[in-house]
Amino acid sequence: MPQLSLDATQAILEPLFPGLMGVRLVALEPERVLAELPVKAALCTTGGILHGGAYMAFADTLGAVGTFLNMPPGTRTTTTDSSTKFIAGARLGSTVTGECIALHRGRTTMVWQTMIRSAEGKLCAVVTQTQLVMPETPPQG
Repeated sequence: MPQLSLDATQAILEPLFPGLMGVRLVALEPERVLAELPVKAALCTTGGILHGGAYMAFADTLGAVGTFLNMPPGTRTTTTDSSTKFIAGARLGSTVTGECIALHRGRTTMVWQTMIRSAEGKLCAVVTQTQLVMPETPPQG
């Protein structure tokens, strides 16, 4: 299981899509990932509301990070299933917080649930996803 600091894990995200979005990791634990996402214009729909796809990508990142923290050496992960319930909007210029909790941490699959809240603490979305854990290189044969 990777033992990376918060800063080292953030550095992995920076050159990738989560870095482009502005995801900022706040806390990393084996069963919990906490992060923030500033609601900037590039992530919004008309009317200055955070786009549904941005909620989904934010949560997907947190579930993948949680899985990464729990994977054995020589493995990688990919999302196999994700379900999102949209509850409220987040406005341009605010910051949303995502708290991702492990529901299941198995050998080959992990299930994570992310609650995304507005700066005022209002629940905006709930995302549940399944992550597959597999060998880094496909078996030969």
